[in-house]
Amino acid sequence: MIGKLKGTIDEIGDDHVVLDVHGVGYVAHCSSRTLSKLGSPGEAVILFIETYVREDQLRLFGFLTALEREWFRLLQSVQGVGSKVALAVLSVLTPGELANAIALQDKTSVSRAPGVGPKVAIRIVTELKNKAPAFAGEAAANIGLKQEIGEGVASAPVSDAVSALSNLGYSRDQAANAVAAALKNGGEGLDSAKLIRLGLKELAR
Repeated sequence: MIGKLKGTIDEIGDDHVVLDVHGVGYVAHCSSRTLSKLGSPGEAVILFIETYVREDQLRLFGFLTALEREWFRLLQSVQGVGSKVALAVLSVLTPGELANAIALQDKTSVSRAPGVGPKVAIRIVTELKNKAPAFAGEAAANIGLKQEIGEGVASAPVSDAVSALSNLGYSRDQAANAVAAALKNGGEGLDSAKLIRLGLKELAR
């Protein structure tokens, strides 16, 4: 099985890249987010590869990070999610953003991906909520609080502050990050008004 390829970009298509490795061209299917970050033909690149072997075909899927590849695998553990839908989700959300969306039970963000309807989005945020923290990457710091918010078990001041900031036009993820920072800087036991003020200061930075 192919796990990683190091070579130069030969060409970039709508949904794939051809990677030249010592004169052999490998076609790797990628998310649009990954394709946009690859660079230009002739540039060197390293791709983490997921290899699919079927009776009638061999397909390679390429990712810039091992974490993105892990999410590709994880998404497909959800009923109704195949490789195409998994790539679509990773095209609109980074691994960190996806972990946050799942923690917050934010099916709207997930459903922005082409081919992901409301039912599939609900299954993704529901079935993966216990696995998201382990795959949060740079979003890991606040994932616990966001799960509490998403599951409706956060304290009243925290929930009220996140709701208030969301009503001001910030996304739930931005609001949750701001409130988490406010708690870190101001300590536990703050009331909602104080959390909102400190959260707004964080958002203004």
